[in-house]
Amino acid sequence: MQPIRILIADDHRHAREGMRELLEPEPSFEVVAEAQTGQEALEHTAVYMPDVILMDINMPGMSGLEATRQIKNNYPYVKIIMVTVSDDITDLFEAIKQGAQGYLLKNITPGAWLEYVRAVALDEAPLTRELAVQLLKEFSTRPPASERSPLTPREQEILEQVAKGKSNRDISTELVISEHTVKNHLKNIMQKLHLDNRVQLTRYAYDQGWVK
Repeated sequence: MQPIRILIADDHRHAREGMRELLEPEPSFEVVAEAQTGQEALEHTAVYMPDVILMDINMPGMSGLEATRQIKNNYPYVKIIMVTVSDDITDLFEAIKQGAQGYLLKNITPGAWLEYVRAVALDEAPLTRELAVQLLKEFSTRPPASERSPLTPREQEILEQVAKGKSNRDISTELVISEHTVKNHLKNIMQKLHLDNRVQLTRYAYDQGWVK
């Protein structure tokens, strides 16, 4: 399997070095570039075409949030993980709204840190319960979708679990199916709905009225 190509964007040199030191010993990761500003992150994305960007929220000039918005508009395939020392849910929720796939606190253990980056890259990272609640509130004023869903009843069940913040493993346990089966269902769901990540799936589930 090809290594996951990563771009590190942080205005602090020691932070970039720390992330690189965590990632480089792992053969499944390859750090392809570093950026000190949001503008550099945007430019490096065009040149290096990374799979994942580790993006600091607060950077001089173009912020990590604005860089995330522009990168996702131009390169929607890129997974962006916001990296921050703050667990302020407002900032993190805003990052998700701009297109980020998740977030990491800089002070969590290296093992959990690497596992999360890998999970996001492979579309396996669940939403936290707090973010799921915030997303549901955000879309609560939207009228329910009127079109008929193309999903099967089993796919609807899986999507409901995703919207509740469940991981693939949790879903497999809840529905008594293999984790591999869950992954395949999610691939089918995203293809049918033309969606890219769990945030968009949660929004769809709410619009359909499947999540109360």
